[in-house]
Amino acid sequence: MRIELATEPGDPQRPNEDYASAALPASGQGGALVLLDGVTPPEGDYGCIHPVPWFTARLGGAMLELSVSHRDMTLPEVLAAAISRTADIHRATCDLSHPRTPQATVVAARWSGDTVEHLVLSDSVLLLERPDGSVHPVLDPRLDDMPPAVRERRAAVRALPRGSAERAAAVRKYVRAVESLRNAEGGFFTAAADPAVAARAVSGSTPRSGLRSLTALSDGAGRWAEVFHEGSWADCVALVAAQGPQALIDRVRASEAADPEGAAYPRGKARDDAAVIFVAP
Repeated sequence: MRIELATEPGDPQRPNEDYASAALPASGQGGALVLLDGVTPPEGDYGCIHPVPWFTARLGGAMLELSVSHRDMTLPEVLAAAISRTADIHRATCDLSHPRTPQATVVAARWSGDTVEHLVLSDSVLLLERPDGSVHPVLDPRLDDMPPAVRERRAAVRALPRGSAERAAAVRKYVRAVESLRNAEGGFFTAAADPAVAARAVSGSTPRSGLRSLTALSDGAGRWAEVFHEGSWADCVALVAAQGPQALIDRVRASEAADPEGAAYPRGKARDDAAVIFVAP
């Protein structure tokens, strides 16, 4: 059994909103991993007195505990229960109905002697490596399938110079358009305060004999392949397997530093929090 993980904030002056963890139950039967990417809210009120890292730590911790201690629950059931548990902690102090209430993307996997279960919600990714070295990415495509009008707003933002008043105004319009689709029919889903979104996750299972490794990535780490096009998903797994999760984050940081304004590789944040978990069960 090999388990390695790394996470790093995009800005050293700001808290890391990603969460990464893995556990092996005391029984020695299998294990689990959980990776969350906290959604950074726009400036202004978001109805909660707690910062995003507070939320991801509690949601992630609840998911990990439930994954290993309640093996009779499916991963969607684990996510739903963890969302409810976290919401109950701050329901009395915060407006959990606010559209910007703390929320996160989710990757989870759990393995036994026979089976590997997986769950992905929103734009983080889980890479399943087969024994022959081929890699299957488990993705939730809904954020990429936004209506054309929203994609056009995103393109308009990226075409404007960073720091300009025009870009700031375009960003505000784009954010409002995206928020109207968050956790809404026809849009995309993140883990916030409604446990019902767990049923929207991409989930499934694979025979353990059919997998060589699992690699979970927040989108800040996955941009090595998706944004900077430094290699395929199979190349990404090979890099992490050979050099470890921190090596992938270091490569991402080098690519970000080489294009600090996002001119060659347009992206929402010049630097983003990054998290990687690698498991060879």
